[in-house]
Amino acid sequence: MQYRPAIDGLRTIAVVPVIAFHAGFSMLRGGYVGVDIFFVISGYLITSLLMDDLAAGRFSIVTFYERRARRILPALFLVVACCLPFAWLWIFPQQMVQFGRSIAAVALFSSNILFWREDDYFALASEEKPLLHTWSLAVEEQYYLLFPLALWMLWKWGRRPAFALIALMAAGSLALNELMLHLPSVSRLAVFFLAPTRAWELLAGSLCAFTLHQRVQPCNGWLAALGLALIAFANVAYDHQTPFPSLYALVPVGGTALIILFAGHGTYVQRLLSSRPFVGIGLISYSAYLWHQPLFAFARIRSIGTPSAWIMAGLACASFILAWASWRWIERPFRLKESAGGFSRRAIFIGSATGMAIMLVVAAGIEWQRGFPQRVEPQVAVA
Repeated sequence: MQYRPAIDGLRTIAVVPVIAFHAGFSMLRGGYVGVDIFFVISGYLITSLLMDDLAAGRFSIVTFYERRARRILPALFLVVACCLPFAWLWIFPQQMVQFGRSIAAVALFSSNILFWREDDYFALASEEKPLLHTWSLAVEEQYYLLFPLALWMLWKWGRRPAFALIALMAAGSLALNELMLHLPSVSRLAVFFLAPTRAWELLAGSLCAFTLHQRVQPCNGWLAALGLALIAFANVAYDHQTPFPSLYALVPVGGTALIILFAGHGTYVQRLLSSRPFVGIGLISYSAYLWHQPLFAFARIRSIGTPSAWIMAGLACASFILAWASWRWIERPFRLKESAGGFSRRAIFIGSATGMAIMLVVAAGIEWQRGFPQRVEPQVAVA
């Protein structure tokens, strides 16, 4: 797949609003839609890679999961490990138990299910959860347990039938999303956190991949600019009261799709997103996404009142500094294949399994010890 710098720039459009939203900056009160942008980008890139492999006759589910492990796990393990000493020092026992459960859920890529059963994503209590943001990683990994094999089977029928069936699945997921929002027996949290009601956003990216695969990138500056405007509108017009995801999510999802499809070479949007600042932030966007929530959560836990805007702005900047460091010394080395001087497939799988096992052991220990109440004064431990 040909590298498109504008896609990295689009990651910047996704991650900066998310970080600003979690920092509490009101000018981007709809910044949570950055996650939806990430979903579309992920669907587009992963499907493009899978289609390349299928077209070349080299599709391998093992290779696919090796790529995912190299991309996702090393930086994730680092961030979780860095959270542990601060949790030990600053978190009360009951919070520590919840934190331990979130570690186990992260290891099993089920944190979206855990947080669905706890507090509202927009609730004040959720702001003090260091691993809250991992729900989106869980949604992606649950989706990618099934999608590669489904695409492999659909591919045998031909591109057009595969495209039509994926479009049908996307429409079904969106319809389920809207239906569940109007069922009194279903909570809004279920619609927000669970994979079936989010799958259509990833599938929207997959449809973009089908549209562009082995074809010349079309250029339409007006449609690309409309896509950017739709994303900007959602960031400033939406808030925690907006029913989401729902038909409202079509605005940022559709805007992202328009940029992917029509921001070809020479358009103003392509030039903007391909500029060095946008590409630079986009390259470290995954690590920035991982770092920002723990920094904000621990700052809120440690503060007597609400941290000032200056503190949160400083922590937002710190998340990008840490992101660059983890991208430079963690992400890049682990993504290198053995032939390029990187780790072997065997080492990646053994390391991934070991890291997950350690997380589960740590989580079990926290649960068994009830959050280690001996860390604090007895009256605090009881409270």
